[in-house]
Amino acid sequence: MTDQAREILAAIGQFAAQQIAPMAQHWSKGQAPEPDLFRRAAELGLFRLDVAQSAGGLGLGFAVKARACQAMAAADFGFAMSLVNTHNVAARIVASASPQVQAAFLPSLLWGEASACTALTEPGAGSDVASLQTRAVRKDGGWLLNGEKAWIVNARHAATAIVYAQTEEHGDSSGIAAFLVDLTAQGCRRHASSSDFAQASAGTGGFTLLNVHLPDDHLLLPPGTAFGAIMSEINSARAYVAAMCCGMLDAALRHVSAYGVTRQSFGKPLRAHQAWRLSVARAETALAGACALTDSAIDRIDSGQDAQLDAAFAKIAATEALGTHMPVLLHAMGAEGLRPQYPMARHLAAAQIATLVDGSTEMLLERVARLARAHTET
Repeated sequence: MTDQAREILAAIGQFAAQQIAPMAQHWSKGQAPEPDLFRRAAELGLFRLDVAQSAGGLGLGFAVKARACQAMAAADFGFAMSLVNTHNVAARIVASASPQVQAAFLPSLLWGEASACTALTEPGAGSDVASLQTRAVRKDGGWLLNGEKAWIVNARHAATAIVYAQTEEHGDSSGIAAFLVDLTAQGCRRHASSSDFAQASAGTGGFTLLNVHLPDDHLLLPPGTAFGAIMSEINSARAYVAAMCCGMLDAALRHVSAYGVTRQSFGKPLRAHQAWRLSVARAETALAGACALTDSAIDRIDSGQDAQLDAAFAKIAATEALGTHMPVLLHAMGAEGLRPQYPMARHLAAAQIATLVDGSTEMLLERVARLARAHTET
């Protein structure tokens, strides 16, 4: 890693600890992040890390982006997801859009003046991409889009979306295409998605598209290419989500370990009690294993190698480590861990969300079953 990358990641870590973590407790109660935070994130390069230098990015590669996600998630998973989704849209625009479209959309995304989202999930279609119902048909030298998207990070406030839609018969994955949509245009109606887990910092929501007309140059990924791009990009997403889970578990262990030194129980510090130490040690062990698998996936993606299996390993291990040990670590702090200045309850909720995004654990286990020992099948 270059000196520039190390300096940027150090600044991002400081930003996460000093500016994001103190605000996260308010977001968990429904308050939305202030727009100025996105501009500060942009000043640190958080929307430009893996964007080509020729387009105004930093060109630092996937590994740096994944480490930035890890540092941000240690403070708040939702805000980290919000930032990386805008970053991903900017990178796709650079890779696939015309110079005219880049000039119109990129500056506001790279500098935190606007957010963006990638809209794949629908009320009746998630991981089963071929089941998309959103339709795109040729009309008047462009495309007409109709459909609904749901559970989309940043949909509450995004100005721009990459929308995946079907151009052929339902169920035909080769007909899926990706379009750049201005969500402020006529025919776009958005809504917030609510749940018992706060969704404010991730900006989770949905939108409907009713006869939204797009010029032809807003087609970013034509039919025949979009499905393959989804499958490739989702491996990267699984790796950085795994890194986020590692960041959250590491943050929890830091708080628990510090508390174990100062909190007295039966006349001695908590860490002097063997049962307490062993539960923390199990979490440390699980974190080390998850980090090793995540590092392997990140390295393969960063070097351009096939990472299907490694990304599945990483996300399974990291989400299960977080989901298993966050409740234990919360109990290791007792009622103190429920105080809003600690991330324990927020990370406990995020552990459940992380298992669902970019492929459920069950889907990934099926992938492992298919790929891990494929050479032994008869």
